[in-house]
Amino acid sequence: MKSVFFSVALVTLSAMGMPAQAGELVAYDGKDTIRLTDAPCASDTVLSHVPDGARPEFMKADVVLHGEKFTACWRITPVAAHLVYEDGDQGLVPLSRLETTVEI
Repeated sequence: MKSVFFSVALVTLSAMGMPAQAGELVAYDGKDTIRLTDAPCASDTVLSHVPDGARPEFMKADVVLHGEKFTACWRITPVAAHLVYEDGDQGLVPLSRLETTVEI
């Protein structure tokens, strides 16, 4: 289950000061990665697992777990970044695991 990779965090992304220019936050676990972008979620498959009223809140996420690529979407909650995957699986990204990307 993908959610094993995630746990609940105690602060919100806004408290981290998510940079608008970098546009991504990344969590690494060995070769596994979760990239949270600021682009709107455009996956109809993922959005089919999200209540209609919450859909505008979700942004695009790119995930690689055990070498397999997944499409996901995410939104901020009061305690964590909440991810939803194409198969309906869900998880929470620990904010302490997120790093900002640097554009050179």
